[in-house]
Amino acid sequence: MPLNIPILLTWFRIVMIPVFFAVFYLPDSVLSLHHKHLIAALIFALAAITDWLDGYLARSWNQTSAFGAFLDPVADKLMVASALVLLVSLSHADAIIAFIIIGREITISALREWMAQLGESKSIAVSMLGKIKTGFQMTAILLLLYHEPLLGFSAHSVGTLLIYLAALLTLWSMVYYLILAMPQIRKKSRE
Repeated sequence: MPLNIPILLTWFRIVMIPVFFAVFYLPDSVLSLHHKHLIAALIFALAAITDWLDGYLARSWNQTSAFGAFLDPVADKLMVASALVLLVSLSHADAIIAFIIIGREITISALREWMAQLGESKSIAVSMLGKIKTGFQMTAILLLLYHEPLLGFSAHSVGTLLIYLAALLTLWSMVYYLILAMPQIRKKSRE
């Protein structure tokens, strides 16, 4: 396993997940609800920044590796799934939205793995639609974690709107990837 700064940043995201959860389990006498929201939002924002940074550094320093390419999306999916589970448990997001987003991630990860085994991974590479979906999703989760008024607007209301848009984009991108994979799916079903 290679060990470099991009991979350490990826590991940092994974290690922050229990810290992220622990914030909300501290007694209110130790940390007020306002501070819990603020710290959780900051941890998630830091995770999003390190997600971008580790990929940028790996490419610019020529430190890409097969292990890093595997670990990075795992860290992302773990952080997003953890945040969604936490938001549902706090009643800041609907369970159906979490199910759609997490279900899509599992489905597309399995599809990518299967396509890679067939030597067809380039046919379902990350698209601009997937990047837009991720942008909406990350912003929505950040606002829902903060949950309090921010600069004169309701972070919760805007976050809720964005998470519903992210869920729609999630379904759309899943259908898009499945359509791209359909020739291989048909071919394998005939064998």
